[in-house]
Amino acid sequence: MYLDITENLFNLKLFLKHRDYAPEFKDIKESGRVGLPCIVINDGEQIVFDYTTLDIEDIKR
Repeated sequence: MYLDITENLFNLKLFLKHRDYAPEFKDIKESGRVGLPCIVINDGEQIVFDYTTLDIEDIKR
């Protein structure tokens, strides 16, 4: 699901609620960052903070 957090306050709140409880964001929050941009794959199976580390071919499998 694509979510544009700049579209409205509701979308931003949805993202922040997910971020606040997802363990993958722990290091991001502790370093004072928001955690954007990120790509969430398969309902949270993988969360990517740096798109250059994303292996598109691996995702297709």
